[in-house]
Amino acid sequence: MLRIFQQIALWEAISTVILFFIAMPLKYFADIPEAVRIAGSIHGFLVVLFVIFLVMCWQSYGWKFSRVATYFVLSLIPIVSFWIERDVKREIALGSGR
Repeated sequence: MLRIFQQIALWEAISTVILFFIAMPLKYFADIPEAVRIAGSIHGFLVVLFVIFLVMCWQSYGWKFSRVATYFVLSLIPIVSFWIERDVKREIALGSGR
């Protein structure tokens, strides 16, 4: 489950970057609103998955609430959210989830 969460965190972060730095400029500068609709839908789906898996990992691995809250808040900030993926990747390398 931790590996899946790590991948979701990565793709959620990438989708944020795509939404803000590719889709939104396409909408406002190239008059292609479909770009935001598509990228926004994908990003929204990944955010929902991120939150579901965050809660599942919290329960399965006994994470402290402060860690879960930190991950959630960081996931809201573009670019910074890549830190979550790296932190979880480090946990996987250590062989724990705690």
